[in-house]
Amino acid sequence: MLRRLTVAVAAALSLTLPASGVHAAGAASADPSAPGPYAAGYVDATVSASGRSFSARITYPATAAGKGQPVAAGRFPAIAFGHGFLQSVSKYSSTLSHLSTWGFIVVAPTSQGSLSPSHSAFADDLNAALTWTVAQDTTAGSRFAGHVAVDRLGLSGHSMGGGASILAAARNPRVVTVANLAAAETNPSAVSAAAGVTVPVQLIAGERDGIAPPADHQRPIYAAKPPTKQLRTVRGGSHCGFMDSGSLFCDSGSISRTVQLQLTRRLLTEWFLRHLAGDAAYDDAVWGTPAQTDPQVVFEGVR
Repeated sequence: MLRRLTVAVAAALSLTLPASGVHAAGAASADPSAPGPYAAGYVDATVSASGRSFSARITYPATAAGKGQPVAAGRFPAIAFGHGFLQSVSKYSSTLSHLSTWGFIVVAPTSQGSLSPSHSAFADDLNAALTWTVAQDTTAGSRFAGHVAVDRLGLSGHSMGGGASILAAARNPRVVTVANLAAAETNPSAVSAAAGVTVPVQLIAGERDGIAPPADHQRPIYAAKPPTKQLRTVRGGSHCGFMDSGSLFCDSGSISRTVQLQLTRRLLTEWFLRHLAGDAAYDDAVWGTPAQTDPQVVFEGVR
């Protein structure tokens, strides 16, 4: 209740975003686990940048929900999202669309979906996705022309894609922040890469993850990462609970997928609003008493 009250008060204050060209989504909802003020549009596109080319699903703030709808007025931060091992980007549709309702363009490459993916190449694909999105801002005829906040770039992902997001952040000085889900150790090592990542990073873990357990994967990344950093552990959460549906060899937790996804959407949205969109109204929700006393999510963090 305290967390909701805090965010509601911040919404009423209508605090202004920094002068970075970011369009203010507006804290219209008291609960960032609920949809934000925009409709979510999407397109499937071929991304070509930095000598790389791959298909991607792109979700974005739109004037109406659905495929190919016009982009909403304003400039929006961009996030590249990496899927998990052998997982389709469609497994993350609800979370990616949710972020777009809160004012983020999310590009999810479909690359590296084989039985022997290259984690290093996937990291490069994530960075290429950001480079491509920035270029769209000044590309005549692009639906995203004039809509990209080119200085507000973020990274995210699940499992393999979460680890790749750390590798990508270590290689890309334009990235502002990272927030990922059940990040797995990679080859090359995400743990080693984390030591060189200076931007704020949030690692979201599932307490009962049986595939990439926090003690073996997210905690070593957290320990290696210098501040600013967070490790937020969803009580009873599983590895596959971060996806819209399960698959072969999935684990399970003690909370429902619906509950875990709702918590996931809230944590990601609050973090990206604070650290990517730059909205100080969400500082308390991310770092303050509401975050530190949340009964559903264990808080660890250093600013």
